[in-house]
Formats: sequence, C-alpha cells, structure tokens
Amino acid sequence: MSDATRAVEAIWRIESARIVGALARFTGDFALAEDAAQEALAEALVSWPEHGRPANPTGWLMTTAKRRAIDTIRRAGVQREKYAAIAHDQDEAYDDDVDVERIDDDILALMFVSCHPVLSKEARVALTLRVVGGLSSEEIARAFLVPVATIQARITRAKKTIAAAQVPFEAPPPDERRERLPGVLSVLYLIFTEGSTATSGDELIRTDLAREARRLTRVLIGVLPEEPEAYGLLALMELTASRFPARIDASGDPILLEDQDRTRWDRGAIKRGMAALEQATPRGLGPYGLQAAIAGTHAVAESVEQTDWERIIVLYEALGRIAPNPIVDLNRAVAVAMAHGPLPALELVDRLADDKRLDHTHLLPTVRGELLRRLGRSAEARKELERAAEMCTNDRERVVLRQKIAELT
Repeated sequence: MSDATRAVEAIWRIESARIVGALARFTGDFALAEDAAQEALAEALVSWPEHGRPANPTGWLMTTAKRRAIDTIRRAGVQREKYAAIAHDQDEAYDDDVDVERIDDDILALMFVSCHPVLSKEARVALTLRVVGGLSSEEIARAFLVPVATIQARITRAKKTIAAAQVPFEAPPPDERRERLPGVLSVLYLIFTEGSTATSGDELIRTDLAREARRLTRVLIGVLPEEPEAYGLLALMELTASRFPARIDASGDPILLEDQDRTRWDRGAIKRGMAALEQATPRGLGPYGLQAAIAGTHAVAESVEQTDWERIIVLYEALGRIAPNPIVDLNRAVAVAMAHGPLPALELVDRLADDKRLDHTHLLPTVRGELLRRLGRSAEARKELERAAEMCTNDRERVVLRQKIAELT
C-alpha cells in the first residue's frame, strides 16, 4: 500500500461522516449521498497516488462527491431544486469558516438515520460502520467473518429501507432524542462487544473493531455532550478494553481473570474510563454506567481475592432492576460465587436454567460447569462443560473449555 493510499484511507476514516452528512443534507437523499461519497473515495484512491495529495484533501473529497451527486441528479433529469441547492453550495462545506454546529448536526443525523428502528440489528451495525465509521465493506465483512457480498447486500437493503420508509435526514428533535438515543448506544455497544469477545472465529479479541466502537462513541459524545449514558458507555468500553493486553497469551488463547497479569492492564484506558464514569453520574447511573462501575471495581482491585465482590453484587442487583436480563443475573451469580462460595451461586444458576431463557448460549453451562467443578461434582461438571464446548462458536473459548474438561479427575 502506497503512502498516498494510506493518506486517502486515514482522511476518509476521519472525514467520511462529515462528507456523507453534508451531502445528505444538501440532497435530502441519504442513499445518493452515500453512493456519491463512495465514488469520491474510489476516485481519490486512483488520483492521489498518481497526482499527489491535494492541498485540501477534505475539500477535494467533498467537491468530487458533490460532482458525482450532481452527475447522478442530471442523469435522472429531475429534481431541479435539489440540483440548484447542491450546486449553489459547492464550496460551502469546506470553507475555512466552518459552521461547527451544522457539522455536528449532520453527524448526529447520520448516526440516528443509520441506527433507525426500521432497520434490522445487522443492518444498523453495517450501516453505522460504513457511513459513520468510514469502513469499507471488506473491512466490515472481515470484522464479522461474513462474505463481502453479505455486507454489501445489507447496506444496499438498509438504504432502500430508509428510502421506502421516508426516513428524513435529520437528527430527532430534543424531546425525541433521549427516547431514541438508546438505539444508537446499543449499536455502538454491539460493535464493541463483538470486538471485545468475538462470537465466532479463531480470535477472541478484535481490537480494531473495539477501537472503532470507542471512536464512534467519542464522536457521539462530541455532538451530544450532555448525555450521561453516552459517557457511561464510553467508560464501560475503556475499562473493558483496559484488560485486553492481559486477556490473551502469546498464542491468542484466553487468560482467565484470576490468572491475568494486572501489571499489563492499560492504565491509560483505566484513567480514561474512570474519568468518563464521573461524567456519567449527574442523575444516577444508567445501564451502561452501572456496567462501567462494575468494570471500574475490577480495575482498581489488586487481585481477584481483593476485589470488592459485595459491591459488584449490589451493582448487578441495581442493573437487574433497571435493565432486566438473564445475562445480568448470570453475572451476578458469578459474583455471588466469588463472595460466598459456589453453592448459593449454583442455586441462582439453576433457577436461570429452569426458565430456559439462556438455552441458546454456552455461557450458562460454562458457569454451571465451573460451579460444579468447584463443588467437587466432577461428573456433572464434565457434562456441563462438554455441552458448553459443543455450543461455543469461538475457537479460542472452546480451547479453554476443553482444557477444563481435561483437568477434571
């Protein structure tokens, strides 16, 4: 890859949301804006290596994208008002005297449109990474281990759905914004969790995906600085990511929390996470803030034994009340096991097993098998861990489960 190509990709990653957002505002056509911006990117990848990087790279991309949009409108032979508007504003988007508030509005609108509830969860993730994050279809496909054609189809379908549903390119008004913000945060969280613990494949952690989720969350905070839950989510991401350097060994296999070298935890990420957590507290912690507080409790502990497990139990109980979820209950059971031993925790896990809500995941038999192992009930533990290994779709996690089974007497 040449320096010019790297420059195109770096600038695109930073500026793509601004370019697509401005074009969508000019044209009122989200799909047209995204297509025109992609054409400008493709043209830059050819032109810059041959002719050199322009003096104003962002302006070059914006101007080229506008020209591609105008060409499309001309070919359509309609929408003269739209053509006039975009042509009139030809140089507005990259003037030195940039309207920062307008750019913020464009990026905010882009996020809310990409995460609109008319789209499927998979489409929201793909579209957000593409138009807000500036990732190519190939990069998104590689991150989620699916064919490029699948991602391209999701993005195309998403743009058609937005057009069919007549979703306007605009940020929701303030009274609707808080109602729809959780949808945006959930997409960013989904991107991060896939990076933090991959659901499939031979890598446990996909640091690029997790890093992109943090970057997008910072972008969101930049345009919505008064939303505590956005800070809560960023805190959760930073504190979780702080453990990445110690979570896998040299061969990529997972290292359990009790065996991690805590000197390898990223102190900078912990500092950033705790700072974001402070910003999340003005009106009491929400679901992401509570999860960040749990991660923060781990982050400040010297060891597993010195961890304040009672505080973690209380935080999980609070989280379970405001955001009921069987995974939260399962995690609380793990904390109970650390604070009070495996037997009371097993009673909680058995109740979860009875209600069947976690039948689809390997996590419940993983936890139940570990508790049975600690109670010395090896035959039952083996059966549970074998079931977990069969259900697990991540190769690295499966290796750990197989090791535990092999160590049972």
